[in-house]
Amino acid sequence: MDIQTLTNDPGHVVEADRAHVWHHLIQHKPFETIDPRIIVEGKGLRVWDIKGKEHIDAVSGAVWTVNVGYGRERIANAVAEQITKMCFFAGAAGTIPGARFAEMLIDKMPGLDRVYYANSGSEANEKAFKMVRQISHKHHGGKKHKILYRDRDYHGTTIACLSAGGQDERNAQYGPFAPGFVRVPHCLEYRSQDGSTGEAYAEHAANAIEEVILREGPETIGALCLEPITAGGGIIVPPKGYWERVQELCRKYEILLHIDEVVCGVGRTGTWFGYQQFGVKPDIVTMAKGVASGYAAISCCVTTDAVFEMFKDDTDKMGYFRDISTFGGCTGGPAAAIENMNIIEEENLRGNSTAMGEHLMGNLHELMERHQWVGDVRGMGLFAGVELVNDRSTKEPIDEKQTMAIVADCMAQGVIIGATNRSLPDMNNTLLFAPALIATKDDLDQVTDAVDQAIKRVLG
Repeated sequence: MDIQTLTNDPGHVVEADRAHVWHHLIQHKPFETIDPRIIVEGKGLRVWDIKGKEHIDAVSGAVWTVNVGYGRERIANAVAEQITKMCFFAGAAGTIPGARFAEMLIDKMPGLDRVYYANSGSEANEKAFKMVRQISHKHHGGKKHKILYRDRDYHGTTIACLSAGGQDERNAQYGPFAPGFVRVPHCLEYRSQDGSTGEAYAEHAANAIEEVILREGPETIGALCLEPITAGGGIIVPPKGYWERVQELCRKYEILLHIDEVVCGVGRTGTWFGYQQFGVKPDIVTMAKGVASGYAAISCCVTTDAVFEMFKDDTDKMGYFRDISTFGGCTGGPAAAIENMNIIEEENLRGNSTAMGEHLMGNLHELMERHQWVGDVRGMGLFAGVELVNDRSTKEPIDEKQTMAIVADCMAQGVIIGATNRSLPDMNNTLLFAPALIATKDDLDQVTDAVDQAIKRVLG
């Protein structure tokens, strides 16, 4: 069958998908009796499946990516023009969009200076880990090689990234993992380890990191890798004072601070990057997803000049950063990223994220007033979570099957939301929201109305 016939025959597309595509993150056994979901078109905040059903997308492509919304012709045109002229050249050389976007990006990140291109968030974090390890060998005799990471944080899907993964169900069955990665406790105030709250809990959570540093030995620790706001682990906004103390610890013990902005970056929280909400000055920042809103593959590992300078050495043939990302040399990514960033600026989408985030949080707090099952509401900008419990006093989480039943009910209503699922043992009970930064009040009302109805049907 030719491609045109295939495109015009939805039934054949479904069968071709069922027979040959290995999808991400899902069990395929049900496809023996139900059709796989196939999305064929998107415009603004809405997508249409192959059966013609319209959905409002409250998670930006299901994985927090399409920050400026679907159907942006100017981004597609910019990519087409660039890749027609020069599609690819290995990253050992430069390209015009690569240079332009690097300058544009660094202008938004005071204190940082260098951009290393790759093609996914996992790969960007791998680059950061390799930098830390090579710095350890070049400058610390190989001893300062350990990388600390936080419980409930997520940094990617490769073996090294899973080694730094704080979501045990995502990690399950993929070990043994790379040595030298050490976990520190989470900073979710709602699940406070010692019962403290507010700034007292911030101090407790940060002190818990110092305890790990001292236990492992500061001379063995090269970096601390954290999300500014934990994303897939439940939308965890650190308590006030936490980040200041974390940065103080990194400076005190000469530990590089690596912030993973793969989800939080590029306007999601209302600032260009999530760490900028907390006045932090990182040494390394990684990003992907919203950098080009999914219109082309791109990720970046951004560093200070001080980090970059540690690899400049013409006396050591092994002293430079001996790494390559093949598709980091694709020009479509930075071409898309330039237009993506221009749109965010021109349409003041960071401002909209702040304003609409406040509206979304207001709606979610109203759900909390109406439903005893809502234990906690948290977030920043267009980035929010609702933790569901059986009992507010005990905070016993609802069952994961109930969480996913709510997601499925919303989907049946034409609203796509996310949830922690198959990630955190016995704690997959948080609904997740990250709509495109173009969201309006009407869009958000439609989303939360669907959640309201789903909670009533699933939980009573």
